[in-house]
Amino acid sequence: MMLRLLPLAAFLGLVVLLFAGIRLSEERPPDRLPSVLIGKPAPSFTLPGLREGEAEVSSSAFLGRPWLLNVWASWCAGCRVEHPLVERLGARRDIALVGLNWKDERADALRWLAQFGDPYHAIAADPDNRVALHYGVYGAPETFVIDAAGVIRHKFVGPLTEQDLQRTLLPLLAQLQAEAGS
Repeated sequence: MMLRLLPLAAFLGLVVLLFAGIRLSEERPPDRLPSVLIGKPAPSFTLPGLREGEAEVSSSAFLGRPWLLNVWASWCAGCRVEHPLVERLGARRDIALVGLNWKDERADALRWLAQFGDPYHAIAADPDNRVALHYGVYGAPETFVIDAAGVIRHKFVGPLTEQDLQRTLLPLLAQLQAEAGS
């Protein structure tokens, strides 16, 4: 008798797991992946600048003020989608906007910037994924909000949206600027 009920019990177990999975996916939007780096020091880096002959870009140069690290590439369709918002952020001079050009060819990246505009205050080239790996980058675009002490406070996965900007990013940047006294 027990052996005859085993398939039914297995089926009911699978149904329970399915509903639990659906319930969990409703509670957390799919574009909000958790990062184990939130609240931890941002991995330090020193990389060559994107442009030929440009100075190296070092994360230590941005300590003492909040800054954004935007991971992008010329081959990234989502980067093109978010670029107008990134340009708006770059126009603000109160926040350092650092680009991390990821797994890209230098010539392609420079051509992309010439076509769409360069909003970044500095651009580090990471063609071999050396730094992005330490940041846990899944894909481009991703944007990290780093506070004045060099701690990652938030991570956006995927293209930034106007809603991200208004509801999360700008209030967080204002809070971080107040904390930094800037």
